Amino acid sequence: MRYWVFIAAVLGAVAVLLGAFAAHGLKHTLSAEYLAVLQTGVQYQFMHALALLLVAVLAQQSASRALSVAAVCFTLGIVLFSGSLYVLVLTPLQPGFITPIGGTFLIIGWCAVAFSALRKA
Repeated sequence: MRYWVFIAAVLGAVAVLLGAFAAHGLKHTLSAEYLAVLQTGVQYQFMHALALLLVAVLAQQSASRALSVAAVCFTLGIVLFSGSLYVLVLTPLQPGFITPIGGTFLIIGWCAVAFSALRKA
């Protein structure tokens, strides 16, 4: 699970970097709408990096398959959800259906955490 702590830390650091870059480096380049989209990606990335960190800590105390599923889903969700928003804002590409797939992975991750909590009761 140290691997997941590392990934969570890297994703958290990247979220801070992207947030600062958006606030200072892109403020005069992007429209208010695109800045808001970028900020949404950063917020979701940071929230779920913290969730991944929590899952990693919980898994170190008591490993479970559900927590492993949560870790994978949070990581995939961040990459697909936040990543697709970054691609939308920073490139000419239109990621389209990738964003809701990423959101679905985030939801499944939370459900896996809930399942793990119930299994321990």
